[in-house]
Amino acid sequence: MPEVTRDVVLDKLRTVRGPDMEGNIVELGLVSDVFISDGKAYFSITVPADRAKELEPMRAAAERVVREIPGISAAMVALTADRKAAPAAAPVQRPQPAGAHAGHAHGQRPAGGAAAKAGIPGVGAIIAVASGKGGVGKSTTSVNLALALKANGLKVGLLDADIYGPSMPRLLNIHGRPQQIEGRLIRPMENYGIKVMSMGFLVDEEVAMIWRGPMIQSALLQMLREVAWGDLDVLVVDMPPGTGDAQLTMAQQVPLAGAVIVSTPQDLALVDARKGLAMFRKVEVPVLGIIENMSYFVAPDTGNRYDIFGHGGARKEAERIGVPFLGEVPLTMGIRETSDAGTPLVVSDADGEIARIYRDIATRVWAEVSAARDDKSRAMPSIVFE
Repeated sequence: MPEVTRDVVLDKLRTVRGPDMEGNIVELGLVSDVFISDGKAYFSITVPADRAKELEPMRAAAERVVREIPGISAAMVALTADRKAAPAAAPVQRPQPAGAHAGHAHGQRPAGGAAAKAGIPGVGAIIAVASGKGGVGKSTTSVNLALALKANGLKVGLLDADIYGPSMPRLLNIHGRPQQIEGRLIRPMENYGIKVMSMGFLVDEEVAMIWRGPMIQSALLQMLREVAWGDLDVLVVDMPPGTGDAQLTMAQQVPLAGAVIVSTPQDLALVDARKGLAMFRKVEVPVLGIIENMSYFVAPDTGNRYDIFGHGGARKEAERIGVPFLGEVPLTMGIRETSDAGTPLVVSDADGEIARIYRDIATRVWAEVSAARDDKSRAMPSIVFE
């Protein structure tokens, strides 16, 4: 079977009529870059923000015709609201579905406020794990934090939102592809008792993910909302490093319970961590605290301690800006070896010192989430980016 190309997908999409049945979505310039990998097609369709719900059938039609292409096994398609890029059109008012709560239906605005951010059915709290820069051990921290939350008695899911460099398949030793079940839902993968979704399950490890903003938003929202997460106390989201499109999409579209910032103690890492802290504060997402990763190194042969990257910088930064300091995680050979092997220390050495440190951090994180729920003064407002 010949390989499906971008041009083949675009030709098929020319059969999908645009808004108001005028032209087609390709000629109107509504289709983003098309990315094809392993028989799956990924793209988004740009529409006026106030017509997103009305134009859902157009999105469904685009998904349907692409899935009909021989060699395409699945399509990930989402509507992206972009007021500047989308053709102007008069908004169409639709009645709210029966039984929907005022202000909580997707796309509806509560009286006198911004658009409400729809949660994920069955998921109690969503926690973002972020860093200002790469190379600080954020993904390893995310995995062990999720497993520590489970060890503390919670039902946990883990979303790998680092779509440029998804690492959860390797860190959790999960192989294979997720299965599609009823409707458009995908069954998450699972290991060590936590449910996991990652772009790494959908594309090969060697594939370079080169996506623009609308594609990032499409992929993230579909991995959040079209996965059968079931009943979870908490969903941990491993964010990409930095303060770009993925972070803004999460802040805009998802009711985050809070963000955990991971940094090493060195000054350069702390400078970038401050950017992440400032971003979450700007979009009014609670910062649950800072973790100092690679805090110190204890030589396995002598027991001598070395502060390779300095020590205590993250604690001082937390105290300076008034956010909780969640704990210090040392740099050890065990963390590196078990991460490479897909056997995180929280499960492979559950009674060890490192596992205890992660469980203590998980306890503090969950206490912050619970306090935020109870403290009305810290209730999260809805944010809309125009």
